[in-house]
Amino acid sequence: RGQVLELLRAVQRGAEDRKGSLGRLRRALQNEETQQKFVRLDGSIRTLTGLFTSSLADMQLEAARCLHELSHSSDPTVAEACLPVTSYLLTYLSGHSVEFTELCLYTLGNLVVESEAVRKQLLPQGIIPVLASCIQSPHEAVLEGVGYVLSQLLQAKESPMEIIPQVLDSVLPQHMLRLMCSGLKAGLGAAVEFAWCLHYIICRHKSNTVLLALGAVPTLTSLLLDLASEIPQDAPEGLELLVCPVLRCLSNLLAETGCQVQDERLLIALFLLLQCFLQQHPFLVQECLWLLNNLTADSPFLCSALLSLDLLPALLQLLPCSQMASVLVLTVLCNIAEKGPFQCQQLLQQPILPLLLPILALPDPEALGQCLELLHLLFLHCPQAAADFTRQGGHQALEQHQSTPELQERAQALLDMVRQPLGA
Repeated sequence: RGQVLELLRAVQRGAEDRKGSLGRLRRALQNEETQQKFVRLDGSIRTLTGLFTSSLADMQLEAARCLHELSHSSDPTVAEACLPVTSYLLTYLSGHSVEFTELCLYTLGNLVVESEAVRKQLLPQGIIPVLASCIQSPHEAVLEGVGYVLSQLLQAKESPMEIIPQVLDSVLPQHMLRLMCSGLKAGLGAAVEFAWCLHYIICRHKSNTVLLALGAVPTLTSLLLDLASEIPQDAPEGLELLVCPVLRCLSNLLAETGCQVQDERLLIALFLLLQCFLQQHPFLVQECLWLLNNLTADSPFLCSALLSLDLLPALLQLLPCSQMASVLVLTVLCNIAEKGPFQCQQLLQQPILPLLLPILALPDPEALGQCLELLHLLFLHCPQAAADFTRQGGHQALEQHQSTPELQERAQALLDMVRQPLGA
């Protein structure tokens, strides 16, 4: 405590080397315990605020760095001690230097994470209009900082009621969409931040009419087409961080709004992304498959396109990828099979039946349920498939589920179909 007090006094005394004293204070504030001791000292934040608002640019910057160190604290009392400085941080976002504006943004973003009191104070102080102004900056570093603050605000528990409506009433969404699309040219950092912001809005907000009116679905579709077309054999570092939220945004918009995308190029784009990320970022496989499921669920056009573009073999290769991947692949196959006999016949031209046998031996009820649903559709539309399945040992595979309570009815119904003579 004595050492921290000495650092504060050196700063307050305004000795010749005040900037040096501030520098030493900043380094000391990198320690969590020192941060807590500092904010308890009488006049500590008032002194920093005074220097932060001074007319000496180098002093102001060093004080901003001290505040930024404080904002890293995970102790809410430290964030709340910084409440008096929030209005100045907002004012200086239209600051004189990119570095200074960036520091203010990240300080705000860090404070917002730790304290509801800070968020409650910033909203009436006008943080949303200020961010809406900053998002029009030409500087990538500033844009990335805006995205960081906004993503922290949008994840807050009170966001659906208090923050998202304000964001949707501002110019932020149209600029977010624009900046996501320029990510490959201008820099990935800001595009990634805004893609996640959009994801938080879509998954936490009941009605997305504002985003639909801004053309979010066609914009996200064309962004995925661009991302897929620009993928070299070794994707740019960090590209998966942009692809992931973009896939989620489009998936959720399609699922919630009933919108449809009738563009077969999107299917090719998805399979290019799958191919690119399968080895190094397998988590993206289920993101791509979830979108593929939402695209094909109510679209005979895209189900037919998936078959005519000969993408089925690539889809079947993903069956053993993971538990979630196998469930989603089976769901997409069910989407296709539901469309009728012609689609089922095309499915059966691939080795689907032998691939389903190992799934029937799995202990996973979700995959089993989807597998039984697919078999039901195939047997219904193509009775010959039931006979083929029996010849490959499918009968025994189904019999083992007669004693599983949640599956026994469906397994029995399939066994009845298998036992029917052809043409009955």
